[in-house]
Amino acid sequence: MTWKMVTDPMGNIGLSALLAAVPIFYLFWALAFKRMKGHWAAISSVAIALVVAVAAYGMPANLAILATINGMLFGVWPVAWIVVTAVFIYNLSVKTGQFEVIKNSLASISDDRRMQALLIAFSFGAFLEGAAGFGTPVAISAAMLAGLGFAPMYAAGICLLANTAPVAFGAIGIPIIVAGQVSGVDTMAISQMVGRTLPFLSVLVPLYLVILMSGWKKGFEVWPAALVCGGSFAITQFLSSNFLGPMLPDILASIASIVCTVIFLRFWHPKESWRFPHEAASEGREKLRYSGGEVFRAWTPFILLSIFVAAWGVQSIKQFLDHFFLYKFQIAGLHNMVIRGDKPIAAVYSFNLLSAAGSAILLAGLFSIPVMGASARTAGEVASQTLKSLRWPIVTISTILGFAFIMNFSGMATTLGLAFAATGKVFPFFAPFLGWLGVFMTGSDTSTNALFAKLQEVTATKIGVDPVITVSANTSGGVCGKMISPQSIAVATAATGLVGKEGDIFRFTLKHSLLLTAFIAVMAVLQAYVIRWIVPVYAKATSAAAAPVKAAAAFNPAVGGTWLALALLVVVIITISARAMGKGKPSLA
Repeated sequence: MTWKMVTDPMGNIGLSALLAAVPIFYLFWALAFKRMKGHWAAISSVAIALVVAVAAYGMPANLAILATINGMLFGVWPVAWIVVTAVFIYNLSVKTGQFEVIKNSLASISDDRRMQALLIAFSFGAFLEGAAGFGTPVAISAAMLAGLGFAPMYAAGICLLANTAPVAFGAIGIPIIVAGQVSGVDTMAISQMVGRTLPFLSVLVPLYLVILMSGWKKGFEVWPAALVCGGSFAITQFLSSNFLGPMLPDILASIASIVCTVIFLRFWHPKESWRFPHEAASEGREKLRYSGGEVFRAWTPFILLSIFVAAWGVQSIKQFLDHFFLYKFQIAGLHNMVIRGDKPIAAVYSFNLLSAAGSAILLAGLFSIPVMGASARTAGEVASQTLKSLRWPIVTISTILGFAFIMNFSGMATTLGLAFAATGKVFPFFAPFLGWLGVFMTGSDTSTNALFAKLQEVTATKIGVDPVITVSANTSGGVCGKMISPQSIAVATAATGLVGKEGDIFRFTLKHSLLLTAFIAVMAVLQAYVIRWIVPVYAKATSAAAAPVKAAAAFNPAVGGTWLALALLVVVIITISARAMGKGKPSLA
């Protein structure tokens, strides 16, 4: 029997919103004040959300439980799968001694922790976000920083903060594409509007990171490097998002940032290298103790990872893999049983065995085993240890996705969105906070656009504001919620060995998340009422109505198979070259 979703159970949208926010307030309290372990905070939050859904919203208990299970399945695959495979590659690199080579190669560029944070957390993390998204950049970059000697809390917090500006164009532009499909606003217009908002954030975040790490005085000592790192990223992000579209900004901007920063550090370096208080004073840049071949070999697993996740982002390759290895299951008893408005909500679980980002990372790991000189037994032991260490983060991630799904299927998320929409002319200020809230709940900018983009478009039209502003604000504000999402925090704690410290990281990132979202909110107000010229001119003609839907191109397996074969050929060549160039295990002396 179907159930029609209720969005105003109290008969007053303000009171209903307060009721809907009870599970979220509890989750904030559990993490920020009680400092509860992540998995217990998630489990108890789900229990409270279920009670509110059934008792206050009148949702049948069986539907509420099935919606939670649906979310938990999605949390295990593909989200937790990314974390497991990413941490496996890092652990194997450490076990075989190859990470010592990586550490030395980075220290030869700069032994300054501030510079290393810029390169790994911001630039390299942005590349991983652009290629794969969904937790990959935090899992890899946080593990690398922790391995380099960063205090685990800073390694996790810095990577979460760095993973802001790139998120809107993550996973080959999926958040922007979904926003356009759901809202009816022209996708290119959204890309341009986001590309005229986030570069202001992109140029500030690197300096923000180093100030947070080392304080105002030490942070401003390296403002030239921070400006090069963030400025090159921001300029490329603006140009690519405005002239190429939403698919490539992160990839191109991160590459530009890495190249420009490395070249700049060849000619400029801070007078005194800064390290954490618990570390010994720096003795200057380290001398590179390994040959070029050995350095190449040590970095090869992460090079292969980048190639695989980038290849998996190519639509034709994804279609090719899904054609043979995609299994879809309707959630019996839930599929089309919840009616939102006059439309049933589908509940279909997709098990994309090979096209999942985690599978791409696993393949990179398998190719890396011979490169690192590891035996099958060693790789198996590392895999077992990795799974054992990640058992609680997997519980946290899956449970928090269950929380997101029950909030969505019960109508609580819609209630909160309607409450924001009721703010009238000041809605542009709250539009980014709506996106922020969606990412906090779901851990995904894509999901918050799927949840609230249409609401943003409808509300903007009612108050006479160009919808492209509020839809893009939903995306831009959402990126600032990524750092406090329990899902993202669980990934960070898993990568840095801080399982059980999720509350501490939440407290570390919360104020920064709110501050950056407020920055985006002020920009949205200015775009709506003051600097209207910044809005893409043709967006106004297309945003009020749904953009025409182009017919999908017929699937041609030969195209995807050819691109996949070329990617694998590149991987094989790199693997053989790395093995040949870096023979023998690295000296740890």
